[in-house]
Amino acid sequence: MTDKKKRQRGTRTHGGGTHKNRRGAGHRGGRGRAGRDKHEFHNYEPLGKHGFTRPEEVQDEVREVTVQELDENAALYAADGLAEEAGDGYRIDAREVADDGYDADVVKVLGDGQVRNELDVVADAFSASAVEKLESAGGSADLSERAEAAEADESETEESDEE
Repeated sequence: MTDKKKRQRGTRTHGGGTHKNRRGAGHRGGRGRAGRDKHEFHNYEPLGKHGFTRPEEVQDEVREVTVQELDENAALYAADGLAEEAGDGYRIDAREVADDGYDADVVKVLGDGQVRNELDVVADAFSASAVEKLESAGGSADLSERAEAAEADESETEESDEE
């Protein structure tokens, strides 16, 4: 037995105040989540909705591939026919390599990991670190036709908005 339990043996209420206390839920502030917007608010998340969520039909479905994954598996992709050998390196279409790449709206290459091979990668979008790593290894980061068409549409709408 711990010291406190021993010390309270023989007392009537074990430190709970008068004998009337600890009978109902009033002593502990209610049952369950009672008081979550009054006296127990600091123990619970805020009530109500906050922020805005874009509708799913408007959101683009983005698939991601890292440069490390492309670099490590470049030879395997070439053997499977997903990439082409080009001189010292490989030419890879990220849409063919990504999981469900052809079903996604955008395939983006991220800059995680290292690049040791010379890679020419075609994708819809690139992170800044991915472009830097690909170019420092002697490769290139090229936008796909789909991404170039989307950029052309955006520039046309901006020009029409200015007029």
